[in-house]
Amino acid sequence: MSLSTHVLDTNSGMPAAGMAVRLERLSGTDWEPLAAEKTNSDGRIAGWGPSVEVPPATYRLVFETADYLTSQGLPVFFPEVTISFVITDGGRHHHVPLLLSPYAYSTYRGS
Repeated sequence: MSLSTHVLDTNSGMPAAGMAVRLERLSGTDWEPLAAEKTNSDGRIAGWGPSVEVPPATYRLVFETADYLTSQGLPVFFPEVTISFVITDGGRHHHVPLLLSPYAYSTYRGS
């Protein structure tokens, strides 16, 4: 199973390049860090490294938005965005995009 993300800066209409993102899995009552990456020039993270497996479980992506917004000269209202989700089908690709502006964000299950 694979997991990807894509961050779009809806203020500029451009990809959010260089944003730090953490992938974590729920283990009991604690979040276990699995990987940390930065979005590429197209605002994407296509993989989390060869040793990171993503079997069915509850996960979250933590987007470090403060540094990105500051680098763009934008105000920081949401210093980070956390998106939690459940993977039930380990055989499918999962894509979790983030649409970001200084005072709002949204997400959806992509393909």
